[in-house]
Amino acid sequence: MNKFLQILFFVTVIKPLTFIILGLNIRGKSNLPMNGPAILAANHNSHLDTIVLMGLYPLSKVKYLRPVAAADYFMKNRFLRWFSLNIMNIIPLERKARKSKDELFAGCKEALENNKILILYPEGSRGKAGEMAELKKGIFHIKSLTRNVQVTPIIMSGLDKALPKDESLLVPFNCDVIVGEPVSKTNDSSEFMNDLKGKFQELSKLCLTK
Repeated sequence: MNKFLQILFFVTVIKPLTFIILGLNIRGKSNLPMNGPAILAANHNSHLDTIVLMGLYPLSKVKYLRPVAAADYFMKNRFLRWFSLNIMNIIPLERKARKSKDELFAGCKEALENNKILILYPEGSRGKAGEMAELKKGIFHIKSLTRNVQVTPIIMSGLDKALPKDESLLVPFNCDVIVGEPVSKTNDSSEFMNDLKGKFQELSKLCLTK
């Protein structure tokens, strides 16, 4: 039943929103990984970000997508918890919990080992509109949980204007989604983070809405 409701939500809400209501300038879509283990690493300014990223995939691939989301927000009431787990298929991350990295990222590891595609925001949370916060190394630890994880950088622009932080009214707006080539599979954390940051900067230059 939940799988049916998930597909119904994608067909009636996510797909029309992504391709009809929002004016998306999509570049590099062929760079999207269609199989895991993989991570979509994107900037984060709006609640629309995850919806748009999931909307880029065909319905047959929805079951493989696992957004990593803050447990303190998305698990805070019964309805939001049910929707987040059963429709959006999130991996709840307890950001404030005092746990080891192995415990904290256990859900991510299990998903990657089952060839899922994680949606991850290296900034950790939504930043200021139109600005990118400092990247956190959590993404390096997550990608290192299993072998051969492809990390694909994605820059989105304009979604913070279509649905600003703390607002519930959607405003149709032209938006960019720029998908880059995979980040280096280096085992050196500094090299990986520098490569990811550099790719974000290059992709930002391709946005029409900036």
